[in-house]
Amino acid sequence: MERNQFANESPKKDLGFMISLAALLVFTIMGAGVDLDQYLQHDLLEIPGWYFYLIFSVDVLLFASLILIYFYRKIGVILFPLLVALHFYFHIYYLDTFLYTDVTSLFIYTGIGLVAFIPKWQFFK
Repeated sequence: MERNQFANESPKKDLGFMISLAALLVFTIMGAGVDLDQYLQHDLLEIPGWYFYLIFSVDVLLFASLILIYFYRKIGVILFPLLVALHFYFHIYYLDTFLYTDVTSLFIYTGIGLVAFIPKWQFFK
């Protein structure tokens, strides 16, 4: 016997879905802003140039995963927390910086985002 607890859910993006996605976007922009700031100061901070290829590629993938979530793609929902954790790990391992934007982004994703994404899961491809 299969139960569908979200049978009356519509594929329309409601306010909760959009607000949670907007919150994730804001903290993703803030994380990319930290990376851009570090890039602008890389001579003073003595950060190797190859690091920025790595971190900016993760930033681009983070934005792409948010776009995928907006268009109801399951891979976006799966990739987003993995990429945020990878972004956090790169900052901890290579620069010894603790990014509160990444921690807050993961909190928003698990605490608020999934509340909006799970009911819509049946519409994700």
